[in-house]
Amino acid sequence: MSPVLLFIILIAYFALLLGVAWATSRNADNDSFFIGNKSSNWMLVAFGMVGTTLSGATFISVPGNVGADGFGYAQILIGYVIGYILVAYLLLPLYYRLKLTSIYHYLDVRLGRRAYQSGAGFFIVSRLLGATARLYLVVNILQAIILDSLGIPFWITTLVILAMILMYTYQGGVKTIVWTDTLQTSCMLFGLFACVWFLLNELGMSVPESLDAMRSQGLSRIFTTDFDSPSFFLKQIVAGAFIVLTMTGMDQEMMQKTISVKTVGDSQKNLLTLTGVLVVVLMAFLFLGGLLYLYAPSVGVSATGDKIFPAVVMGHLPATVQIIFLIALISALFPSADGAITALTSSFCIDILGIKRREDLSEAGKERLRRHVHLGFAFLFLLLVLAFKAADNPSMIVVILKLASYTYGPLLGLFAFGMMTTRTLTDRLVPYVTIGAPILCALLEYNQEYLLGSYRLGLELLMVNGILVYAGLFAISQRARAGAGPAAVAA
Repeated sequence: MSPVLLFIILIAYFALLLGVAWATSRNADNDSFFIGNKSSNWMLVAFGMVGTTLSGATFISVPGNVGADGFGYAQILIGYVIGYILVAYLLLPLYYRLKLTSIYHYLDVRLGRRAYQSGAGFFIVSRLLGATARLYLVVNILQAIILDSLGIPFWITTLVILAMILMYTYQGGVKTIVWTDTLQTSCMLFGLFACVWFLLNELGMSVPESLDAMRSQGLSRIFTTDFDSPSFFLKQIVAGAFIVLTMTGMDQEMMQKTISVKTVGDSQKNLLTLTGVLVVVLMAFLFLGGLLYLYAPSVGVSATGDKIFPAVVMGHLPATVQIIFLIALISALFPSADGAITALTSSFCIDILGIKRREDLSEAGKERLRRHVHLGFAFLFLLLVLAFKAADNPSMIVVILKLASYTYGPLLGLFAFGMMTTRTLTDRLVPYVTIGAPILCALLEYNQEYLLGSYRLGLELLMVNGILVYAGLFAISQRARAGAGPAAVAA
C-alpha cells in the first residue's frame, strides 16, 4: 500500500483524537487535568486502561516473543490477576480514605518528606523510561513502514508525534484521556481480533486445529519447570503479582485514572473489570503470535521478535488488513505516551514543586507552571526515544520489565514499610537507602554467575530490590511514639 495513503490515514486518525479532546476539555482546569474532577465513569476508565496497560510493547513484542518463549508470558499473566486483586482491596481503600490526588502523598503523611520525594522521584524515572521505551517501539515501526519511504528522519517523526500528543492532552489532562483512551483501546482490540481472524482464514485452520499445530511446533508451551531458569513458573507468577502491585498500584499514571472515579467501590469494579479483559486480550495476543509463526514460513518471512508482526502484515497481507494494523498500532502508541506525560506532569507539579501548597501563585500562575512542566516532559520524551533508537534492542518488552525491576523496587519497599510497620524514619537518610538498593541489585546481577552459581535472576529482581529497601529503611528507623504510624494516618 502507498506510504502516502497510510500517512493520510495517520493524520485522519489524529484529527479524530483532536475532536474528542476539544469536546472533553472545554472549561477544564487544574483539577480536571490532575484527577478529572473525580467524576470519571468507572466503565470508561476500565476499558480505556486496557490500552494504557497493554501499549505498543504488548501489541508488537508479546506476539513476537512467542517464537522464543511460547506462551510463557501466561505465567506472568497469572501473577497479574493476583496483583490486581491486591491493588483493588489493599491499596485503593487507603488512597480513597486519604483523599489523595498524588498517591505519593501517602508517603509524606506516613514516612516523611524525603520518603515522599524519593517515591515521586522514582515514579518519574520509572515512567519516563518505561513510556519512552514503549513509544520508541511503535514510532520505529511507523518509521519503517511509512516515513522512511517519504524521506522523513526518525527524530522529526518522534517530534511530530509528541506534538500531536501535546495538542490533545495540553488542556484537558485526565478528563480528556479517559475518553481518548477508550477510543484508542477500541481500535487496538479491533485490530487484534481482525488480524487473528484473517490469519486463521489464510492458514485454513479452525482455532482447535491451529492450537494443535502450535503445540506440535512447541509454540504453545506455558510452564517452565527448570528452577534455575529466569522463566521458572513460580518466579514468573510471583513476579507478575509484584509487577502489577508496583507498576499499577504504586504508579501515579495508572492510579491517577483509577482514583478519578467517584467512589472506592466503583474504582474496585474498574480494576477487576480491567483484570478480566486483560486476561482475554493477552491470551489473544499470545494466540496471534502463534499464528504469525505458523504463517511466516509459508510466505518466506524469516523475521522474529518485534519484527515479525509488521513484516507479515505489511509485506504479505491485503491492503485492508494493513490499514487495520496501522490504526491498531497507532492506537497502541498514543495511550502509552499521553497518560504518561500527563501523570508525570501531575506528579512533578504536586510532589516536587508543591503546586497545591504554593500560596505565592494565582490559579492562572499555577496553570501556566503546569503547562511549562508539560512541555518539559515532552522534550525529555524526545531525548529518551532517540536514546532507545541508538540502543535498538530486538525485544522491548524484555527491556521494559528489566527497567521496572530497578526503578519500581524502591517504591515497593517504601509502600511496604509504611503499611507493614509503625516505625518512624530518620528522614535525611531515606534517599541513600532508595538509591543504594538498585545499585546493590545491579552489582548482584552483574556478578550472579560468581555469587549464585547456575541460578539466574529474572523478574524476581524487583522483589529483591524492594526487600533491600525495606531492610535499609528498617535500619534507619525507630519505634514510633504514641499516636504515630499507620493507625494515626487511618484516623
